[in-house]
Amino acid sequence: MQSRTEDLRLLVAVVDSGGFSAAARLEEVPVAKVSRAVQRLEQQLDTPLLNRTTRSVTLTTEGRVFVERVREGLAVLAQAEEQTRLSRERPSGRLRVDAATPFVLHQLVPVIEAFRASYPGIELELSASDGIINLLEHRTDVAIRIGSLEDSSLHARLLGRSPLHLVASPQYLERHGMPASPAALRDHQLLGFLNADSLNVWPVEGLDVTGPNIFPQLSTSSGEVMRQLCLAGQGIACLSRFMIQEDLTQGRLVSLLADRLISPHRREQVQAVYYRNTALSSRIGAFLDFMAPRLRL
Repeated sequence: MQSRTEDLRLLVAVVDSGGFSAAARLEEVPVAKVSRAVQRLEQQLDTPLLNRTTRSVTLTTEGRVFVERVREGLAVLAQAEEQTRLSRERPSGRLRVDAATPFVLHQLVPVIEAFRASYPGIELELSASDGIINLLEHRTDVAIRIGSLEDSSLHARLLGRSPLHLVASPQYLERHGMPASPAALRDHQLLGFLNADSLNVWPVEGLDVTGPNIFPQLSTSSGEVMRQLCLAGQGIACLSRFMIQEDLTQGRLVSLLADRLISPHRREQVQAVYYRNTALSSRIGAFLDFMAPRLRL
């Protein structure tokens, strides 16, 4: 039978103070409670721990060995409790975060300085992966994912939703004209993703949204490369607002067919994912709590 921590602490108090009454005053508890604690320990161990006389209380041989180990155990427990308390107040240690390149560049990088100032004890490692990675194989603690999730073994936290836009550069539109309807898209240069059918589903009226519904003339595996191609006038792309918001504001890109996009398909989920049994909850929580209200989705 395992001893209760409180009983162990009261036993040490008796030894340190020299008696039951002194231990009770030290711990601010009744003398009877101290006495019962020691009795329970002796019964559980089936051995006397203290020699009691009317004037003093001393340790038996077995009691001396036991109390030495108890002191070590209580010290370890106190240290663990203190580390846990401090980690909640000021998380520290390594945190490995993965996200698609556009998300890292346009959402995380602008607020990293403020995060590091708020949590100087967290050693942040950022990786940019344009494909879906295995968190364990890539030694990643938390990943930011765009779109729906399929792996139920992961814990997910919704950070927000980012609207999709069909966009092209003014230079492209000057050469090829503005598509007046969804049907007109077939006459334009379309930019698509390599080996990612779900990303080649454009939420446009008249197009089947259950599978790939465009035939791109130019494809890439990188969202940031696609943005750059679009800025360079190479065609029309379907991109999330989180990566092109500044381009739209500055007029570098133009939103097309906005009134023909289908809801709810036009808004992509932005989620943080990590394993349910993670031991990094304080660091992950600090990172996500800091980032979520600062993301410009």
